[in-house]
Amino acid sequence: MSKKFLLMGVSALMVSAVSAPIALAQDAGVSEDDNIVVTGTRRKGRSAVDTPAPVDIISGADFINQAGGDLTDLVRATVPSYNVNTQPISDAATLIRPANLRGLSPDQTLVLVNGKRLKRAAVITFLGGGISDGAQGPDISAIPALALKNLQVLRDGAATQYGSDAIAGVMNFILKDASDGATIQAKYGSTYSGDGDEWSVAANVGLPLGDTGFFNITAEWRNVDDTSRSVQRSDAAALIAGGNTAVANPAQVWGQPKVDDDIKTFINMGVDFADNGQLYAFGNYAQRRVEGGFFFRNPNSRGNAFTIGRPDDRDGDGFNDTDANGELILFQARLVGDVTPNGTGNCPSGLAGQGGAIFLDDPNLDALTAAVIANPNCFIFNEMFPGGFTPRFGGELRDKGVTIGVKGDLPFAEEISYDISYTYGKNDVDFFIFNTINASLGADTPTSFRPGGYSQEENIVNADFAYDMPVAGFASDLNIAAGFEFRSEAFSIRAGDPASYAIGSLSAPSAAFPNGQGFSSSSNGFGGFTPGTAGTNSQSNVAFYLQTEADVTENFIMQAAVRYEDYTAFGSTTNYKVGGIYKLADGFRVRGTYSTGFHAPTAGQANVTNISTVFVGTQLVDRGTLPLTSGAGQFISDFIVSQGGTRPTLGPETSNNFTVGTVFNLGSATVTLDFFNINVNDRIATSGTQDFIGALRITATNNGVAFNPGDSTSQLLNALDAAGVLNASDFAGSEDLTSFNFFNNDFDTRTRGADLVVTMPVDIGTGSTNAVWTVNYTDTEVRNAGSLGAGRIRQLEDNLPAWRSSFTLTHDQGPWNLLARANYYGSYFEDHLDSNLAFPINAGSEITFDAQLGFDITEQFEIAVGAQNLLNNFPDENPWGNIVGSKYPATSPMGYNGGFYYIRLTGRM
Repeated sequence: MSKKFLLMGVSALMVSAVSAPIALAQDAGVSEDDNIVVTGTRRKGRSAVDTPAPVDIISGADFINQAGGDLTDLVRATVPSYNVNTQPISDAATLIRPANLRGLSPDQTLVLVNGKRLKRAAVITFLGGGISDGAQGPDISAIPALALKNLQVLRDGAATQYGSDAIAGVMNFILKDASDGATIQAKYGSTYSGDGDEWSVAANVGLPLGDTGFFNITAEWRNVDDTSRSVQRSDAAALIAGGNTAVANPAQVWGQPKVDDDIKTFINMGVDFADNGQLYAFGNYAQRRVEGGFFFRNPNSRGNAFTIGRPDDRDGDGFNDTDANGELILFQARLVGDVTPNGTGNCPSGLAGQGGAIFLDDPNLDALTAAVIANPNCFIFNEMFPGGFTPRFGGELRDKGVTIGVKGDLPFAEEISYDISYTYGKNDVDFFIFNTINASLGADTPTSFRPGGYSQEENIVNADFAYDMPVAGFASDLNIAAGFEFRSEAFSIRAGDPASYAIGSLSAPSAAFPNGQGFSSSSNGFGGFTPGTAGTNSQSNVAFYLQTEADVTENFIMQAAVRYEDYTAFGSTTNYKVGGIYKLADGFRVRGTYSTGFHAPTAGQANVTNISTVFVGTQLVDRGTLPLTSGAGQFISDFIVSQGGTRPTLGPETSNNFTVGTVFNLGSATVTLDFFNINVNDRIATSGTQDFIGALRITATNNGVAFNPGDSTSQLLNALDAAGVLNASDFAGSEDLTSFNFFNNDFDTRTRGADLVVTMPVDIGTGSTNAVWTVNYTDTEVRNAGSLGAGRIRQLEDNLPAWRSSFTLTHDQGPWNLLARANYYGSYFEDHLDSNLAFPINAGSEITFDAQLGFDITEQFEIAVGAQNLLNNFPDENPWGNIVGSKYPATSPMGYNGGFYYIRLTGRM
C-alpha cells in the first residue's frame, strides 16, 4: 500500500465533518426533497444517484458547523476537489480570493444561485499563483452561509447546458425557502497564536407571504483581524544591524488580511398563483473592506524612489566604466532630486550639470546622506521614510443583484412547463493604498491614495421550457427542454485621485531639467488609473439550447444536449453533450458523459489596464497588464512577429470533457467512484512577461536610432518617435513600464483525475453515527506552453496538491452532537515570488484535524465549541523565508495560521 493511501487509511480512523453526495440508501434525518437534484438535469424529481454525471449535495447545516465564516473556506472543507488559499500579498486577489475546482481556473467554474447565473466579480486576478493568473470569477464570499438550503456541485463539463464557464463544473447554491421559523447565531474565534480574531452575528427568518407564499431573509455581519506569520527579511535585518532604528520588525507582514464590516444580506421569496404557477424573486446586497500588506521598500535598494543606477569612473582613466561590450556600467546611488526651479541646487544626483552621485558603496554614505537632507535645495525620500516603507493596500467592495421570474405550467398547454426570468447584478471595488508615495512629487507627495476602481455589471434574460413527451417503447416520457439566454456585461474602470497617477516634476518623461530626474510616477505599489484609462467596455451574447433526457429502459437513462451561442466580440460556437447511466444490478450503476465546452474572455480581460509591483530576482519592479489593442500591446505583437513568433490573439478557449464512473452499495456503505479527463485548448490567461524596454532597444538598434544604455522607457519612446519609427503618444500610460503582459490564448492543458466518496451509517450501539470518506486525485499537464516560463508551467501543474482526502464521523445522542474531521493534503510545489524557479519550494503532505462538540441547552438554544486544525499543525517552513519574510509557503492549501478555536451560540424559533 502506498504512503498516500496509508495516510488516508490512518485518517479514516480519525474523524471529519463534511457532507457527501446523496447515497443510494437514505441517510437518517434527510428528507426526500433534500435529495432532489436540480443541477445538470431539466427533469423533475431526479435523485443524485440517477444522474449521468456526479452531483454532490451539501446541506446548509454542513456550512454552519465549521470554524470559518467566509463561504469560500466553508466550501473548501466540504468539497475535496475545491481549493482556495490565503492571499497575503497578491494585489486585488487579496480582496476576492481565487478558488479552483478540479484544478482549473476560477472562471472555468460556473456559479449559480437558485439555478441562475451569478455575476462575475469586478476583481481580475493579476497575481494568481500561476493557475489563476488573469481569472475573473464570481465572489461567493458575498453569500451568507445561513441563507443556504444546500449546495449542489456538478462535477462535469456543462457549457452545453448552461453556457460559458462551465468547464470544470457547476456550483448551484440553493437558498432557503421556509415560510416560518427563525435562526440567529453569534460566533467568536481566534487563532492559537492570539491573532486573527473573528466575530460574526447572523440571522435567518422565514415569513409567510399571503396564503401560498414565502419571504425568507438572511443577514450577517462579520469582522476578522489580520494575522502575521512572518520572519524578518535579511535585508531589513542588515539595516537594523547597521544602526537604522527606523526599520520595522517585521518589515513586511505575511498573513491573512484584515476584513472590516463584512455585511451580507440575501432575500428569497415566492408566491404561488393559479393552479401551477409561481412568481419568484431573490436578491442580495453585500459590502466589506479588506486591507492587506505589500512588499517592503528598502531605503537602500528600491529603485526610482530611494536609489538609481548611475555611471562612474571607478578605474580612474577619466571615463565612466564600461563592460566588455562597451556599454556603461551603472552603479547604485542615492536618488537625489533638485527641487530648485532652474536646477541650481548643485545636488549630488549624478545628472549632467549637477554634483557627483552618492554611491551606496561609498564608506561615507551616511554622512553624505545627512548633508543632502540638510540642503533645502535637494530632496531624498530617506528624509520622509528613513527606514523604508511598506504600503498597505486594500479595497472597499460592494455586491448587489436581483432576479425576478415566473415559472409554472402554461395555462393553455399544461404539459409544458416554463421558467422566464431577468437577472441584474453589479460588483464594485474601490481601491485604496496608504503608507506609500508618488515619488515624482517629491516632498509634496501624499502618503495615502485612492487609485480608482473597477465595476462589473451584468444583465441576463432567460426563457426555459420543458415538455414530457410520451415515446413508445421508452420506460418514461422523453423530457425535451429548450431555452434562450441573452446576456450582456460591462466592465468599467474609474479614474483615481489626481495624485495617484500624477507625473510630477521629479519624474522621467523626458531628458529636460527639471524632469528626467529618475523618480517614478503614480502611487507606488498600485498606480492610479488615469482619465485616459477610465471608461466602460461591454459585450453581449445570445444562446439557444436543446436538451433531452429519458429512461430508455427501466435500467438505462440517456441524456443529450446541444447549444449555440453567439458573442458580439468573439463570434459563435456550437457545443454538445451526451451522457447516460445504466443499472447493471440492484445497487450497482455505471455512468458516463462526454461534452464539448467553451469559455469566452470577459470584457474586463479584453480591455483592462493594470500595474502590479512584482519581484524579479531579488528586486521589485513595476509590471503592467495592457490590452493587446493598446499601443504597447500592438507594438509587442508586431515585435514578436518580427522575431519569428506567432502574433498573440485573444478569443474563446474550448474544451472537451469525459467522465466515467460507478455507484454501488457495499454492505451498508454507498460508494461513488468517478474518473474525469478535461482538455482545454487555447486557455485564456495572462501571457508570460514581455521585455518591453528590451524590445524598444532592439527596435532602436534595427532602425539605426541612437540611445544610451541607461535610457528609460520614455526616453526610448521619444527617440523612436523623433526618428519616425513610432508615435510616442500611442503609449500613454506605459511610459514607466519596463515589462508587461497581456491576455491571450497562450497554452493548452489536460487535467484528469478521480473522485471517491464512501458514505455509511455506523452502529456503535447508541445514538446515530454516520461516516463519510472522500478522496480526490487531480493531475494537470501543460501542453503547447507558448510564452510561459518554466516556473509558471510548474505552478500550473503542481501548485495544487494532487491528492486531497478527508474522513468524517458525525454523532448525535440526545442533546449532544459531535463532529470531527481529518484532512489530508498532498505534497505541492510553489514557485516562490513567481521567480521562475529561482526560489522553488517542494512542500510535503500534511494532515490536520477539526472537531466540534455541541449541546442543546433547550429545544431553542444550542452552544457549540470547536477547533479547526486542532493540533496546531503548520506547513513546511519556507526555505527562502529570509528573502521577503514569508515564514511559510504563501500558497499552502491548508493555510498557515495554525490552530483556530471558536464558540458558537445558536437560537431557533
